[in-house]
Amino acid sequence: MKPKDLRHLSDDEIQDKVNDLKEELFNLRFQLATGQLDNPMRIRQVKKDIARAKTILRERELGIR
Repeated sequence: MKPKDLRHLSDDEIQDKVNDLKEELFNLRFQLATGQLDNPMRIRQVKKDIARAKTILRERELGIR
């Protein structure tokens, strides 16, 4: 997910996206613990996507950009 795509969403939509990503991360960690995870790099991607979304929300709070 690119930051440009997130910037076009509203705050509520971004928060929903963060919640969905957190749920996906939980499921990925569960799969990792049970040995069923096919792509361990997906965990890293999801964590970075969460950070990107939260950064954009924080920028909006502070009035940056």
